[in-house]
Amino acid sequence: MRAVSKAEFVNTAGEIFDETVAFLSRLSARYSRLLAEKTADLAGEVMDEAEKANSLYPSSLLRIDRREAHLLEARAALMALDVRLGRCYRLMMKNPQGAFTNSAGQYLPPKKAEEKLDNMAQKLGELVDKENDLLKGALDYVAKKRRELKK
Repeated sequence: MRAVSKAEFVNTAGEIFDETVAFLSRLSARYSRLLAEKTADLAGEVMDEAEKANSLYPSSLLRIDRREAHLLEARAALMALDVRLGRCYRLMMKNPQGAFTNSAGQYLPPKKAEEKLDNMAQKLGELVDKENDLLKGALDYVAKKRRELKK
């Protein structure tokens, strides 16, 4: 079994962005104008801060501080994204059929639409939890590097 890469948080952040955009594309036009852009921006912020943190190798106290700041920003954006996605999910569950139409404008049956929406939300939730754990691990690694440099 392969060990988890120290930079896996970057890949997971990218997955979260992709899945968030796919999830938001299911919002009705009425809600999309109000929620989609700001929510996608949060997902982009998680991805950007993760990239920034990963680009700084913790070889000095200054780089450690900067890396830690980016990791904390990524985690804060992730927590805000989780709340925002929950709100989007609740809105979509008011009319789950409206989130899934085919090219002919036909709706999925209500039960099937709910199931698809639940599966999308579940996948996003699992990715958010995984990213949170990975970011915590990266923060622990930075703390360890800080202790080593101070010796």
